[in-house]
Amino acid sequence: MEYTSGAASWQKALRRAVAALVRRPRQRRPGWSIGVPLIAAAAGLLFTTTATTAGGTTLREDRRPQLNQLIEDRRDAVAASEQRAAALREEVEGRTATLAESDEPIREQQDRAAASREAAGFTELAGPGVVVELNDAPPRREDSQLPDGVTNDDLVVHQGDVQAVVNALWAGGAEAMAIMNVRVLATSAVRCVGNTLLLHGRVYSPPFRIEAIGDPVALQRALAESEGVRLFRDLVDTYKLGYKETVTTVEVPAFDGSTTLRSATVPR
Repeated sequence: MEYTSGAASWQKALRRAVAALVRRPRQRRPGWSIGVPLIAAAAGLLFTTTATTAGGTTLREDRRPQLNQLIEDRRDAVAASEQRAAALREEVEGRTATLAESDEPIREQQDRAAASREAAGFTELAGPGVVVELNDAPPRREDSQLPDGVTNDDLVVHQGDVQAVVNALWAGGAEAMAIMNVRVLATSAVRCVGNTLLLHGRVYSPPFRIEAIGDPVALQRALAESEGVRLFRDLVDTYKLGYKETVTTVEVPAFDGSTTLRSATVPR
């Protein structure tokens, strides 16, 4: 029997293994061996995109407090801008009044504008009238089920509901009107964003209070004859929506916003 050293034995074994691999017929690479690199590349791209989108923050983090704070900041900024605009308007009016003392044409135009201020909504008014309040249905319990065919959209006041009340009051001969204590002019637009009301750049939450000065009997008759108001009142008992109509003395403030018109059409 022949004995060999350990090093020589390992060399022979390695040569035999290499020879066996060379003689082994070449086999096709299975499909999964090609797909693994592609999957790894896609996963890396996904991780990179997620990190870029997150920007160092948590994607699943509840950002509602941040949004609420942003809304509050923008609201404060709008209020500050409105105060500054009001101060500038007051300054312009003061200088114009001073100039009118020595300028006849300017004084005539001032007198002409003053005669139209009440009709245009730039003076405070008070008198008998009607107050209408529209409100969403009360919050439901988490474990409560909505009736068949009813959605959460049916439980809130919509833009069309507010517009129906406003149009009915104008049709009933309202002399002046305010929504949420904001004077309504001919250029006022009533819009809803979700279940909030957007009026002259400000956002209001329900209940929505609509006040109108005029003959209470005529105003209530117009509300009763309005199809849109009638449809809303029919759903008050079904969906627990809020509708309140009160005859009282109404005070509406003067309009204090911007009077700049972006467009106008001469009636024919």
